[in-house]
Amino acid sequence: MKRAPVRDIIWLFVATRLILVMVTYVGYILLTAPKYSSNPVDIVGILASWNHWDAANYVRIAQFGYQTPYDVAFFPLFPLLITAFAHILGSWSYLLVGTIISNAALLGALFVIYQLAVEAGGEQVAQRTLLYLCIFPTAFYFFAPYNESLFLLLTASTFLAMRQQRWWLAGLLGLLAALTRSAGILLVIPYMVELWTTRESITASRQNMLFRVLPILLIPLGTALYAIYCWHISGNPLDFIAVQSHWGRHTTWPWQGIWQSLTEIFWYQPFGSFNEVHNLLDLSATLAFIALAIVGKNKLRASYSFWMGLALLYMILSPATVALDPLESNQRFVLEMFPAFITLSMLGIKHPRLHQAIMLAFPTLLATLSILFIMNRWMV
Repeated sequence: MKRAPVRDIIWLFVATRLILVMVTYVGYILLTAPKYSSNPVDIVGILASWNHWDAANYVRIAQFGYQTPYDVAFFPLFPLLITAFAHILGSWSYLLVGTIISNAALLGALFVIYQLAVEAGGEQVAQRTLLYLCIFPTAFYFFAPYNESLFLLLTASTFLAMRQQRWWLAGLLGLLAALTRSAGILLVIPYMVELWTTRESITASRQNMLFRVLPILLIPLGTALYAIYCWHISGNPLDFIAVQSHWGRHTTWPWQGIWQSLTEIFWYQPFGSFNEVHNLLDLSATLAFIALAIVGKNKLRASYSFWMGLALLYMILSPATVALDPLESNQRFVLEMFPAFITLSMLGIKHPRLHQAIMLAFPTLLATLSILFIMNRWMV
């Protein structure tokens, strides 16, 4: 396995973190501070400007536990990690600890994804993959105390463990991923695909076969453990699914959310309105990653394609059909689909103009959407 360029990865990580800090400062000082303000920089206030939407929910759950019946929609591993460290430091530290964990998980994910990408397409592909991931328009969720970074780290690490045929480690990492996001249980399918792909290396020994197959049970165990907890507090082991309707999500046909989003853009929403733009962003992300999954089918390993297909299907099967943006959050969910970024980097290398367009559009949108999030505008 090729050694990851530690200096380059750390430089990319630090540079993009500093850019987001500068965007935070500019957004906070110029757009939220009173006119002609001469007040000094409020460091706590700047940090608190990232404590919006689901970030606030994760921090609150970490500090006070599951308080409402609807909190169980937020899976437990990320808030548990926040609690583990913040409990020692004190009540003031929960937001800070959540932010540090999110960014540290991203750094770990960059090293893991580099190994997967370099195997798939070489060093240049790997470098572009990390670049595109870090400057993606919604990559600010890797900076805020969301569980996106943690889930990305755990899923990518599961794939790396499978590629190294370290099956028990893959099962354990899959269990942790299933405790982080409901979609983690889907890792069972790529695990089975990798087992089938590497079947020729399995000897006739039943014991050897058993030790490769058994770890797959750990992945759904993560979901089962959370289901047991839900059953304990509410009497319904599938409460984390039942409460999705409270957040506006309902299971429907996979094309329903896309069609509804199109009608919102071209029929119901006023031209150029905030809601129309928000719909356009989520729809564009959804369609673009569907296209990347199709293009990547013949470029990447079968397990990567299955993961992309399952993640996309899982995402579009439960749109927010009662919301003005039925595909809300899709521009965030696509961050977890690391194989798509590998495919995008391959395309960027093959088509230099595409790379130039990405380098112009991605950072511009990242800065704009980050400021919207800081100002507590709807960016979930």
